[in-house]
Amino acid sequence: MKIPFSYSFRNLWTRRLTTFLTASGMALVVFVFAAVLMLAEGLQKTLVETGTYENVVVIRKAAGSEVQSGVERLQASIIETQPEIALGPDGKRLAAKELVVLIALPKRGTDKPSNVVIRGIEDASMPLRPQVKLREGRLPRPGSSEIMAGSSIAKRFEGGGLGETIRFAMRDWTVVGVFDAGNTSFDSEIWGDVNQFIQAFRRPAFSSMIFRLSDPSDFEELKLRIENEPRLTIEAMREPEYYRKQSEAMAKFLRILGLTLTIIFSLGAIIGAMITMYSAVANRVFEIGTMRALGFQRRSILTAFLMEALLLGFIGGIVGLFFASFLQLFTVSTLNFQTFSELAFSFSLTAEIVYQGLLFSMIMGFVGGVLPAFRAARMNIVEALRSS
Repeated sequence: MKIPFSYSFRNLWTRRLTTFLTASGMALVVFVFAAVLMLAEGLQKTLVETGTYENVVVIRKAAGSEVQSGVERLQASIIETQPEIALGPDGKRLAAKELVVLIALPKRGTDKPSNVVIRGIEDASMPLRPQVKLREGRLPRPGSSEIMAGSSIAKRFEGGGLGETIRFAMRDWTVVGVFDAGNTSFDSEIWGDVNQFIQAFRRPAFSSMIFRLSDPSDFEELKLRIENEPRLTIEAMREPEYYRKQSEAMAKFLRILGLTLTIIFSLGAIIGAMITMYSAVANRVFEIGTMRALGFQRRSILTAFLMEALLLGFIGGIVGLFFASFLQLFTVSTLNFQTFSELAFSFSLTAEIVYQGLLFSMIMGFVGGVLPAFRAARMNIVEALRSS
């Protein structure tokens, strides 16, 4: 004979207070677990979506990032002549030489400085990044001390708003535009004329080059040719791959941190579930004896109590994920370990995180309930009936 599923659910409902407390502990663990995974996912999503598949980023070999890279003018001229580079509507090649520099700016409402990316751009830089849209003001004029700020910079940093002034590289720069990059890492950058930045920062070379392929399938052939060119000491990557690598170190750190915290917190939740289930067994000794006397097998008793524990875990998982989903409304900022600059991004909840959260919560329920379930299944019928 099998015990119906409703039996397990009804017993949890009968003990509503202990069910609520145990499920709450599991929900807290799942919330922390999901929050850290959402943080890492949001970071990777922000950086990876920054790139466009048709675009290629060129940096110095072993540089790791644009901040550490250097592409000499002669090298940039050679790269610009590659036949695979697409042409724009004006007939010019869709290629841009860029400079990337870090500066420290104070945040609004505090004197605490944080590193911000300054990007020197050329005319082709905007067409190469269709996700970047001018939200307020206008584009900086070439050859001037005008800049435009990403939406995150304008909101969070002193001097980053439209019409405000930022001082760096011994000059004052006026913000004439604010752009929206669609929640990508460009929202945390300041853009201006590359030639003006090279002069102001006294840099002898560009940081990187970006260009669009007329045919994306030509990438491997182009990569092999320019990386084997003796005059070039560069490496080429598709833009999404480049930004994915920028997120690896930080995302890995967040996942390790999250796993460590979750393991520590889950021990308490598992102990709580175990205590709850042992209490349920102790309070239902006569009931268990009666079911055994009616012909229910040990396996059925074991399954019923395990089902209760799994239900506890499932309820805790659903509640934890429900509250974790509201984190998507918040934007956080952190230091990108790869570029040492501040990056703003949002939490991101995916179907995989939901699956992992529910699986983890049910594992907690199973581990917490397996010993009490075995104890219930192994009870002697006569002794259980005498306990009344």
